[in-house]
Amino acid sequence: MQFIDIAGAGKPVSRLIKGSDYFRHDNYETVARNLDAYLAIGGNTVDTAHIYSGGQSEEVLGKYLSETGNRDKIVILTKGAHHDRNGPRVDKASIDSDLRTSLERLQTGFIELYALHRDNPDVPVGPIIDALNEHIEAGRIGAIGASNWTWQRLEEANEYAAKHGLVGFSFSSPNLSLAKANEPFWAGCVSADAETCRWHERTGMPLLSWSSQARGFFTGRFTPDVRDNADLVRVFYSDDNWERYRRAERLAAEKGVTTIQIALAYVLNQPFPAAALIGAQNPEELRSCEEGEQIKLSRAELDWLDLTAAER
Repeated sequence: MQFIDIAGAGKPVSRLIKGSDYFRHDNYETVARNLDAYLAIGGNTVDTAHIYSGGQSEEVLGKYLSETGNRDKIVILTKGAHHDRNGPRVDKASIDSDLRTSLERLQTGFIELYALHRDNPDVPVGPIIDALNEHIEAGRIGAIGASNWTWQRLEEANEYAAKHGLVGFSFSSPNLSLAKANEPFWAGCVSADAETCRWHERTGMPLLSWSSQARGFFTGRFTPDVRDNADLVRVFYSDDNWERYRRAERLAAEKGVTTIQIALAYVLNQPFPAAALIGAQNPEELRSCEEGEQIKLSRAELDWLDLTAAER
């Protein structure tokens, strides 16, 4: 397993990050086995959020860490300030409340990676950075980041932090995958486009991608004629993405790997630090991710896969 460094985290972050949106009390034994297997391949970072499974995701992770004594082996990435039925919640009161609840659920006094789950562009960045820095100074969180923020807002926030001698965002977690989204998964979701990737290359800010394997688009279960998954059709079905699929399939055959492993390698071989959130829930899926993490792709291969070059 390879790792990336994120300023403020205090520990290196594995390039494969374990997703936890399926963690629930009624499947705790399965979750525990999955976490044990993930640690066994060298992974060390688990992604969760205040809203996942109505809070059960954080509670189950906290129970696992408490019962196994594995807290020192795990980097926790959790997120707060997601909107609710009343609208956006990117404000000091919501950040304070969500973080306090997350710490209680996780049974810890410190979270290595803390991200704001959604943005509210109507809120100035200054009070947001101020609020997060209070928790850094109090020792509750290490690195701060944002999920589903545009690079322009990230840059604005970090300019404010630099001007005021504060800690800025040191990671971002949008969607990045070989298949490009036609439209957002949900309102407020952000997928990294070419301009975003150029910004990450220019700044060196680590990108932690959710839906890194495009919700199974590259598994072989889907074709242009199979349209029973409405969300996948809406977000990923396009002529360009099917051409990306064909190129990934061809490159996989040449390298003796699978198409979905090429899709994972595309994310991990970007010209900036990148990690991928994975949803592996059984040994076969985990082994596939472990092998995919080791694949090396050249810049020419990345450009060819992404249709920005006709040859490689």
